[in-house]
Amino acid sequence: MNIGSNIGDRHAHIERAVTAISGIADGAVRRSDPIESEPWGYASEHPYINLGIAFETSLPPAELHAALQTIQRDIDPAPHRQPDGTYADRRIDIDLIAVDDIVIDTPELTLPHPRMHKRQFVLLPMVQLAPGWHHPIYGVTPARLLARLNN
Repeated sequence: MNIGSNIGDRHAHIERAVTAISGIADGAVRRSDPIESEPWGYASEHPYINLGIAFETSLPPAELHAALQTIQRDIDPAPHRQPDGTYADRRIDIDLIAVDDIVIDTPELTLPHPRMHKRQFVLLPMVQLAPGWHHPIYGVTPARLLARLNN
């Protein structure tokens, strides 16, 4: 999964999210190096700090997603979209990127994340945390997705 913050005390918001997520993990939570990036999909003067995390959990994907959404709302109840539907600055954004090789496409949840292959701030942490993972639709590793993105 990927956690991002671009307003307020970005590091503190991310730490709060990691601490809360640790409560639903079955064991240790592994972290990538933090990455600072420009907002994706909208213009803002506030850069993001993003962090990839990986952990084991016994929660099924839909329940995991619901738990992550609750954590996100607890930290930042503000909407993550403007009234016109565009992205907005946020204290915290928690995206479930992938769960093993599971493919889900429902109105509530799409796995793998449908835009992960377009986001360097998602792929760089995945290269660190899950270099051997293969995208179940594209059939390639995070490093290969990153190479495609950079070409």
